[in-house]
Amino acid sequence: MSSVSTYSYPKQFKLENGKKIRNLQIAYQTYGKLNAKKDNVIWVCHALTANSDVFEWWEGLFGVNALFNPADHFIICANVLGSHYGTTSPLSTNPVTGLPYYLGFPQFTIRDFVSAHQLLANHLGVTQIKVLIGGSLGGQQAVEWSIAEPNKIENLILVATNAAHSPWGIAFNESQRLAITSDRTFFANQPNGGSKGLKVARSIALLSYRTYNAYGSTQVESVNDKTDNFRASSYQNYQGEKLINRFNAYSYYYLTKAMDSHNVGRNRKSIADALKLIKANTLVIGIENDVLFPLSEQKYLADHIQGAEFYALHSDYGHDGFLIETNALTNIIGNFIKESSNKKIIKLQHTA
Repeated sequence: MSSVSTYSYPKQFKLENGKKIRNLQIAYQTYGKLNAKKDNVIWVCHALTANSDVFEWWEGLFGVNALFNPADHFIICANVLGSHYGTTSPLSTNPVTGLPYYLGFPQFTIRDFVSAHQLLANHLGVTQIKVLIGGSLGGQQAVEWSIAEPNKIENLILVATNAAHSPWGIAFNESQRLAITSDRTFFANQPNGGSKGLKVARSIALLSYRTYNAYGSTQVESVNDKTDNFRASSYQNYQGEKLINRFNAYSYYYLTKAMDSHNVGRNRKSIADALKLIKANTLVIGIENDVLFPLSEQKYLADHIQGAEFYALHSDYGHDGFLIETNALTNIIGNFIKESSNKKIIKLQHTA
C-alpha cells in the first residue's frame, strides 16, 4: 500500500495570526496515480486524532475494492499541522532553541491547515481536485478550502461538520483541555506530559461522539446485581488508554483550539456570504442524532451553499457514525458523484 512521505517547505510558513514556523514538514500519503488529465484527485481531510492513513481509519469508503480506490483515483491525505504523526507539531524541534516546542508552539487555525494543504497540492502538481471530502474537523478544513479556492474544487463532500464551531462544541473542547491542564505533568515539557489528563479528555469526548442509545445497546449489563465495575466504566477507561497509547496531549490541546477557531465568516462579510463563494457541486451529510454537530448545522451549510444537496443519515452511533456507516456513505456519495458527472457531461454537450 502507501507509506508516509514528507514534504519540507523551504520557506517560512506564515500563520493566520502572523507568527511564522521555520522548517515546516508535512507528512502525507498518496494512493494510486495522477492521470494524464490530472482530473482524478480525491483529497481527504482527516478528523481530530486521525492521520494520513485514510485506508486505515475510513476503511469501507476508501480501499482497494471501495468507492474511492487507487485503481481509479489519485487519493491524497495530509497529516494536519500540529498533529504529531509526522507534520510539524508541539513535539517538533524548535530551530531557535534546539528543544521541542511543547507549549511554546504557536497557536494555529483551520485556515492554517488549509494553507499547508495548498502548499502540498502545489508540490504534488495538483491543479484540480475532483472530490474534496472531510468529516468533523476534516469537514471544517474542506469548507474553508472550498471558499479559499472555489475554482479548484469540483465536488465537495461535507460530513457531520459546520460553518463555525458552536459554543456547545467549544465548551466540550474546553472541558477536555481543563482535564489535560489539571495533569501537572502537562507543564513538565516531556513527550508524554499530560497523558493522564488526555485519558480524561478522551472520556469526555466520547460522550459527545456517541449517544444514549449507543451506550444502551453496547454497554448494557447482562445481570442486575452489580453495584460496581460496570461495562460502561470499563469502556471509558479502555478508550482513554487506547488514545494515550497512540496520541499526544500537546497535539490534542492545540488541535482542539484550532477546531474552536473555525468560523468561515472571520474577516469576511458574514458566514452566509462566505458560503456563497463556494462553486463546487456540494453534498452535505448530517447524522440525525449527532450530539456534537447537530443536524441543524449541516442544514445551515446546505441552505447557504448554492445548489447543495443535503442528506440526513440515521446512525445509532451519533457523531462517530461518519466513520462507521461506510456502506450507507458509499451509496449516498456514489450516487451523488454519478449525478454530478452526468450533469457535467450534459453541460459540456450544451456548450459544444
